[in-house]
Order: sequence, then C-alpha cells, then structure tokens
Amino acid sequence: MGACGSAAGGADAHPSASATAASSSTSDSGTESDSASTAQPVDGPVWQLKWQTDFPDPAPVGSFSNCHHYDRTPAAYCSGLPASLRPQWWAYPTGWPDTATEGDLPLGGYYDPARTLSISGGQMHIRMFRANGPIHAAAVVPKAAIGLLYGKYVETFRVSDPHSSTGYKGSHLLWPTGNSPQFEVDFPEGEWDSGFCIHVHAVSEGADTKNYCPPGATWATWNTTAIEWWPGNLAFYLNGTEIYHLTGKWVPDERMSWIIQNETALNGEVAPENSSAQLNISNVAVYTYAGEKG
Repeated sequence: MGACGSAAGGADAHPSASATAASSSTSDSGTESDSASTAQPVDGPVWQLKWQTDFPDPAPVGSFSNCHHYDRTPAAYCSGLPASLRPQWWAYPTGWPDTATEGDLPLGGYYDPARTLSISGGQMHIRMFRANGPIHAAAVVPKAAIGLLYGKYVETFRVSDPHSSTGYKGSHLLWPTGNSPQFEVDFPEGEWDSGFCIHVHAVSEGADTKNYCPPGATWATWNTTAIEWWPGNLAFYLNGTEIYHLTGKWVPDERMSWIIQNETALNGEVAPENSSAQLNISNVAVYTYAGEKG
C-alpha cells in the first residue's frame, strides 16, 4: 500500500495481449430470442476504429482537474489536461459521490480525478487511496465513447498489487446518456483483490440480471477485455476469445457511454486507513458499428 496522496506509480511492464491465455467458459441457458451463449455468430458485425491510444502523451498527477465542463456530453472536458489530451478524455468531477456513498454504505468514496489519475510510461495510472476518511475514487471516460448507439470497447489493464487492494473495485461499464436509463452493462466488474465478472441489467427485468464470471480471471494479470454491442447482440471477449453472448431483451437500444469507473468496494470489504491501490491501463480503443458482414 502506498502512502496517501503521493504520486501514482510508474509503468507496469506487461506481455502482449495474445500472450495471456483466455479462460474457457460455460453459458446461461436461454431461449432463442433471449439467449446467453458462447457461440460465434456466422454473420457478425463490422467495426470501424474511431479512436485508440497507447498513451504516448504524459499527464502528471493534477492534470485531470476542472472536469465540471459540460459533464456527461461529448463536449465535456477537463481544463487542466494538456492540449493534446483534452479532446480525448473526461473524468467524473471532484466531489461526485461513488456508488457506495450513494448507497449509504458504512464506507464510501468521492471522485477525485486530480489526485487519482495520471499518464506516464505509456500507461494510464488509476491510483485510488484512503487516508482516514472516504475513498478517493476515479472514473475516466474516453470522449470518443460518449453517447454512442452501438460500439466496440477494448482495454488492456492490470492491478499492480492486488493483495494490497482490499476495499477497492472496478466497474467498467456502458451507462445510458438519457434521463430514464433502461440498461447497464458491466465488464470487467469486481473487487481488485479478486476476479472480475460480466453483469447486465435491464429495467424491464426488475431485479433479475445476467451474470458470468470467467474462471480464473483476475485483476492481478494483464488482460484485454472487449464489449461488442450491435443491434440485438452483446458479446464479451477476454484476451481475444468470446466468453459470453446475449441477445434479445438484454441488449440496450439506447445511446450509452463507456465509463472506466473505479470506486469503493461494495462487498463489505473496507479499505484500511492510509491505503492505496493502483490500476494500470496500457491500451484503449473505441470502434463504431458499420453494419453486418455478408
């Protein structure tokens, strides 16, 4: 655990995405119109790269500041970022509550991008921490991924020291941009000291959710995840292999934003005082949907 308030750590060496084996998987049962499977469709989507980065431009701690401009819209920006990065990234502004705080849990957090986010050594560093009060959380948003109807979202990541990450979690998600959200798509989601899962929520289904946890998947190793979303389909990939596929009523049909959200754990774990935990991201890509093959 690092000392609270110190600068984020340096770059975390990692193998290529293809060097990390993907886990095998099983699927939920379902009908043809409401299915969850690992089957690869014969005809699939065509994706067009909209934006990607392997973080060539640095941004020291403090750069992700003044992020309250036009929040949640494609025009959102953090004025403290260097000019080269301002058109690429936005972050939840300082003081916004995280999920645990909104849910009145015993320990919650508040977003603090200026003190938790930085870029160096070809990686983005997301270093959450706690002194003796709430968690300092971080949610960063690729501007290319705000308000899309369908898309493909890819990231390569690793938690530096998962054994010292108790009480911290990630919930990287697609969240609707409208005032009456009907869907939520989470992947990867989980506490940083353990594994991560897929969770899909639909308002029409009430408390029911679709959930899948890839066997052996852990934040401790470098992984590349991808969400593919196109009309009537949601497909989830781990290190290049499709591990889960949803169709029908579980598939969003409203504009969504991709949010790389990291916050207080929700499973009862409590981050110790004077603790910290860090997620490193080496590549991010956003694709737009360009129709079907064939």
